[in-house]
Amino acid sequence: MTRVPPSRRDAFRALAALGLVACDTSKPHKGALGRMERVTETLEGAMLSERVPSRDLELTPMDAIPGYHVAPEIPAVPDDWKLIVSGLVATPLRLTLADLRALPQIGARIRHHCVEGWSAVADWSGVAITEIAKLAGARPTAYVEFRSFDAPSATARGYWSSWDRASALHPDTMVALAMNGAPLTPKHGAPCRLYGSVKLGYKMVKYLTEISFLDRRTGGYWENQGYEWFAGV
Repeated sequence: MTRVPPSRRDAFRALAALGLVACDTSKPHKGALGRMERVTETLEGAMLSERVPSRDLELTPMDAIPGYHVAPEIPAVPDDWKLIVSGLVATPLRLTLADLRALPQIGARIRHHCVEGWSAVADWSGVAITEIAKLAGARPTAYVEFRSFDAPSATARGYWSSWDRASALHPDTMVALAMNGAPLTPKHGAPCRLYGSVKLGYKMVKYLTEISFLDRRTGGYWENQGYEWFAGV
């Protein structure tokens, strides 16, 4: 008999039976809801190895894939842009787009899952986060934070998200440089963005400007407003 891993809905039902889903939505990461989220993270983390890219799926037409940014307009790439690699690393890095293109590349066909309910399939290619970690001599930290130059105003902090180490170092998690065989467009996060097969869309930081290997969890743009932190698919 083939065992089917529990879905997130199954896990939620089990928690509901235990009376853990009663929650105070004004404190989304505390109390019963916080306990439920931590249990869900454990379940989702255990299933990471079973998640594979959707290589057999049909590509979604490019004009049907929405763009998203928190800035009032599509963010312009700063003149001095480089991808910074920082935190608990032996060798901090400042990588140009040419540097990134010179590194070993990976590719994957991945279904994007948006928390708003839509999905889309695209081919992504770029540099694996594992390659970036190796190049910088990153310590085996529990978390990796990804920061963006996409910001809601000139004085606001840019979009960001933090990931658990296992998800960040999953074989398909990458600094994406190309989408469907062409360089990223500004609409989809140029010059580079975070992409992978194991997280919901709001964890995929566009307009990437910094990767930081950390020993603490730092939340994220939407996570700090109550969205689930782990956000696995």
